[in-house]
Amino acid sequence: MRNVYADYAATTRISDGVLAAMTPYLTEEYGNASSVYYSMGRTAKKALDAARESCAAALGARPGEIFFTSGGTEADNWAIRGAAYANIKKGRHIISSAIEHHAVLHTLQALEKEGFAVTLLPVDKYGLISLSDVENAIRDDTTLITIMAANNEIGTIQPIEEIAKIAAARNVLFHTDSVQAAGHMRLDLSVLGVSMASVSAHKLHGPKGVGLLYIKEGTRVNNLLEGGGQERSKRSGTENIAGIVGLGAALEDAVGSLQDEITRVTAQRDRLIDSLLKIPGSALSGHPQKRLPGIASFLFERVEGESMILSLDMLGISASSGSACSTASLDPSHVLMACGYPHKLAHGSLRLSIGRYTADEDIDYIIQVLPGIVQKLRARTQGIDFSDK
Repeated sequence: MRNVYADYAATTRISDGVLAAMTPYLTEEYGNASSVYYSMGRTAKKALDAARESCAAALGARPGEIFFTSGGTEADNWAIRGAAYANIKKGRHIISSAIEHHAVLHTLQALEKEGFAVTLLPVDKYGLISLSDVENAIRDDTTLITIMAANNEIGTIQPIEEIAKIAAARNVLFHTDSVQAAGHMRLDLSVLGVSMASVSAHKLHGPKGVGLLYIKEGTRVNNLLEGGGQERSKRSGTENIAGIVGLGAALEDAVGSLQDEITRVTAQRDRLIDSLLKIPGSALSGHPQKRLPGIASFLFERVEGESMILSLDMLGISASSGSACSTASLDPSHVLMACGYPHKLAHGSLRLSIGRYTADEDIDYIIQVLPGIVQKLRARTQGIDFSDK
């Protein structure tokens, strides 16, 4: 039995190069970057500065616009809360979409309890946002738009550059959750024109528990964390030097091999899609062209997604029915529901996300075993009413 990992959108393994870059700062070079009066501290500070420069270069930013965080969730929270509080004199209205990650949606829900107004834009059946909807939603009291660059469940890529132009023309800040996008598609922040962007290391073969928030120079954002004044007094807390070094190495590596990886992974993804759509009662979710290279997401009639995941696991395949942050929930995906799919179909979702270490033989194995799994599961549930409750 093969061991096939097809859940890259949930997390990735640390690459050998990233681990090698991190190891000295986990062992002999364990100094605190704030302790600059002796050599170990200065070594840590140099590593911190070098990683910041690497991240900035990889993302098309200036080093002074990069602020390290504990991951994508903190970066999203900081961007949204920080912008909302810093610009409260202008207004309390925020625009987002119905298919954002829960790190964004739950933050917005918390702000609503504090008196902020939130408009969640609808999406079409492919998960795409309408630019006219964005423009029409902006009010005089709108201070922030937050739209993800690419969706973590269905892979659909949003028109971020166009949204940024609309926001800039109306003097509204624009944050994009680019956790799934960074390292997997072209992401030049200087060209995109966004005010803020979130990145997480573990989605691109870096370590868990570290990320960054890009804050464009001149953007007003309040602090989320207060303390010892690290990160130029914007994000306090002793820096995770090893993790930050890993993030810098992972971004540099991903961007350096980006085009080759896009070509290779897209070919594998398309082979998955073409083959699995031959299964009767199957459908592709997300946009057929405007999607991340590594995400192939499906819907299967008269099959429970959880049953598919368990059956695949028994055959050595790791996959997902959606976001890794909500797979314990029995409710259908909020993303699929926002795209207009009925409950009975949304419950039969399967996300196969592939990447750097996916071999062609892995794709062959998934194509070989999944049709049989779907057939067996349908046979077991014959006669069960799958209509909407």
